[in-house]
Amino acid sequence: MHTSTHKVLHDPDGLIEADLPLDREPYECLVKAVLAWTGQDTLAERDYEQIGLQLTGHARAVAHAVRRRANQLPKDSGPRALADVVLREAQGRLSATLEGTVRCVQNRARLVRALYERLDRLEAALAP
Repeated sequence: MHTSTHKVLHDPDGLIEADLPLDREPYECLVKAVLAWTGQDTLAERDYEQIGLQLTGHARAVAHAVRRRANQLPKDSGPRALADVVLREAQGRLSATLEGTVRCVQNRARLVRALYERLDRLEAALAP
């Protein structure tokens, strides 16, 4: 007899999480800290990998938000075209293998920052 109340949801379009706000502040702090690292900063490779994984996951979430906002604009609008360029660049950078290095983690941090900048510009373009 199966007594679980657990339900599996099928949401291929991401509609459930579409209304969830991004947890922006902690990631902006992480990005700022990572970009402030100098050559003397030495963590274990696995620590860099863990930070890289965190930034990668968040970059994917922000990219998804950018795509949703961009799709609300007309196809021939300038802000949407710029969003498409940023999203293509993000896709390429996110498809690169994650390395446990300062350089790789800082590149992921720059990507998160660029995606948030584009998201802010899209939201300004959508404002009445």
